[in-house]
Amino acid sequence: MDFSFTPEEESFRGQVEEFLRRELPADWQEKEGLLDYEEADSAIFANEFRKKLAHQGWLTMAWPKEYGGQGASPTRQLVFKEVTSYWDVPASDNAVNMVGPILMMHGSEEQKRAYLPGISQARWRWAQGYSEPEHGSDLASLETRAVEDGDDFVINGAKVWNGAHGGADMMFLLARTNTEVRKHRGISFFLLDMKSPGITVTKIPMMWGRSRALVTFDDVRVPKANVVGEKDMGWYVGAALLDFERSGVQFYAPVKRILDLLIKYGKETRYDNGTVLDRPGIRRELVDCYIESEALKLVCYNIAWMQGQGMVPNKEASVCKIFGPELRQRTYRLGLRMLGPLAQLEPGSKWAPLRGRIENGYLIAFGGSIGGGTSEVNRNVIAMRGLGLPRG
Repeated sequence: MDFSFTPEEESFRGQVEEFLRRELPADWQEKEGLLDYEEADSAIFANEFRKKLAHQGWLTMAWPKEYGGQGASPTRQLVFKEVTSYWDVPASDNAVNMVGPILMMHGSEEQKRAYLPGISQARWRWAQGYSEPEHGSDLASLETRAVEDGDDFVINGAKVWNGAHGGADMMFLLARTNTEVRKHRGISFFLLDMKSPGITVTKIPMMWGRSRALVTFDDVRVPKANVVGEKDMGWYVGAALLDFERSGVQFYAPVKRILDLLIKYGKETRYDNGTVLDRPGIRRELVDCYIESEALKLVCYNIAWMQGQGMVPNKEASVCKIFGPELRQRTYRLGLRMLGPLAQLEPGSKWAPLRGRIENGYLIAFGGSIGGGTSEVNRNVIAMRGLGLPRG
């Protein structure tokens, strides 16, 4: 099988790299890998940079032209995501990765016209309203209620672990609209204006020094026109959306970036009579992580091929979602070993190797195997939908 890109795709890769060298801030090497684009201080920069990418026609290039795209192949978009993810550039978000694709699949024509062109122009910032307090990874047990009242639904409840505190304009969320059926069948998918009365956003401090949000809803009214897909069938809309969230080269490229930094650090940093790479076991662990990163890359490439064939990745997306975050955690643990006691220093310390990226990234990486579906949940998806095993 030929995994190489066409000359046109390689030329496009060069165009993207040149654009980033020209348009990113001069001090990007000091910021790269340390910004949290769900925080207000970084979200503004991120959205402005996405508008530059949208002006180039790159933000949603694989979308149909009538929705603000270029009709480009998923492989061309993969090249774009690979380059921007490697350099931690804010090139996509919830809207591009999830809301847009799900509206094309399940949205009404009115919803497509209202939102897709704006998403392609980076007009709004979107938060995800899935997880709830006290419910862990069992998303189907959610308790946020949406009750019909005239032309609206009235929503009460709470959503947690999202970036609404960064100035989100919109939220896509799941809420229970029917309590008389089994839990997967009584959920609907909503698009919510975050300026609606009755919404309260509270910051929750995270262990890596940043925050996520708790959003509470007190009689928040949402027009029925903002329900995506059928009423009570939102679980299946949301599950399809997770296939987009769980797949993509954004899992591979950041790991490759960290490995490249660690290899460079290992070669250049003295240790006893040699370098860090001469320490027992370091080369072997680096090789193991590198080989696994190449395997992950091919999983991501296969998903892009599937999308190009009109297929929706399912078990393949779950493989990517397990493999990517867990490899990232292993890579950061290796980084801790290579840096030794200095790995404990936070970003901002003048003594911190690699600007504190290893300490910061290690703490953030824990959430990768939980958010967007835990590794355990995704293993069940692979078992049932991929291997045909019975539900346990």
